[in-house]
Amino acid sequence: MRPRRALLAIMIAAASAFSAGCRRSSPGPDDANLFVSGRIEGDEVDLAFKIGGRVETIVVREGDNVRKGDLLARLSSEQEMARLREAQARAAGARRRLEQAAKAIPTLEQRLAANRLVEAQARQDAPGRVAQAEAQVSALKSELARVMADEEQVRNDAERYARLAARGAVSRQMAEQYASRRLAAQAAVEAVRKQIAAAEAAVTTARAALQNPEIRQAESGTLVRQMEEARAAVAFAEAEVAAAEAGRQRVEADVAELELRAPVDATVITRAAEPGRVVAPGATVLTLVDLGRLYLRGYIPEGRIGLVKVAQQAEVFLDAEPQKPIPATVMRIDPEGMFTPENTYFQEDRVRQVFGVKLLLQGEPGKAKPGMPADGLIHIGGPDKQG
Repeated sequence: MRPRRALLAIMIAAASAFSAGCRRSSPGPDDANLFVSGRIEGDEVDLAFKIGGRVETIVVREGDNVRKGDLLARLSSEQEMARLREAQARAAGARRRLEQAAKAIPTLEQRLAANRLVEAQARQDAPGRVAQAEAQVSALKSELARVMADEEQVRNDAERYARLAARGAVSRQMAEQYASRRLAAQAAVEAVRKQIAAAEAAVTTARAALQNPEIRQAESGTLVRQMEEARAAVAFAEAEVAAAEAGRQRVEADVAELELRAPVDATVITRAAEPGRVVAPGATVLTLVDLGRLYLRGYIPEGRIGLVKVAQQAEVFLDAEPQKPIPATVMRIDPEGMFTPENTYFQEDRVRQVFGVKLLLQGEPGKAKPGMPADGLIHIGGPDKQG
């Protein structure tokens, strides 16, 4: 309780100790009821901005009812908005870098898979190709021996028929036929030699292909290293995104503090600032009170406080309608007493020690308002309850 309210309440309690039943004609105290006098109060909520700035707008005034989450006031802060735009841009850039880094991995995976397939095929096919090429060379060499033998035989025949034709033993036409056969045999020999040269080149190529698996393996190793680097780049980009997002969320949280929203359903009782005013962090801008949870704050003499228990039934009487009690219950009893007046130096004054109590109003919402004087009766039971 604020000091001024506490002092006022103590003064009221001191006065009520001597004139409790003189103000109204409502039911007075008896052995079953304990009289208490005080004021209607409610739990107040002081609202303030966590950061300083210039008030841009305040949308409520004293007496306005607000719902939880309603916007009540807003600060103007270009610095915070600039920080937000910067944080959003940083987060967007980090996400783009992550997307670019992630795109490289599927391509490298496809290249690595293809290279390993070629490597496996090379290991399987290269020896067979070498053997096939060498077999082809052997076959062609055999063919070369055969055509060379044929060429020698045809050459001898051609020379012999040429001599015979010169002596007139055979016709010139016969000699020319054997000469043509000789040229054909020579061409066949030359063709086989060229085939052998091509086959030997194929052997060389096939033997060179034996090195392909090692070459492909080296290429696969290079691709694996590139994939590791790409994954490291993705991990770094993910860390950048996480850091940028965290920064953006922090700034968004700060920007959210530019708005003042109602924490509960309540009524505005104080508007301490106006648009255009520069407020410091923590400076109260609005004060709210929950009118649906009001209570009578009163004081009980020390000698009777033992009769009061939390949750006891009670009634509260407003000055405006003293004949219409409002149901209530005891919601709190102060754990320590206080003196009336505050500083007491004489023994006879200590009988005025009192304990504060709160009677929570249970009905008639809207009738009671904070600051109203009121009386209450706490139903403590009969004499048997007091003994």
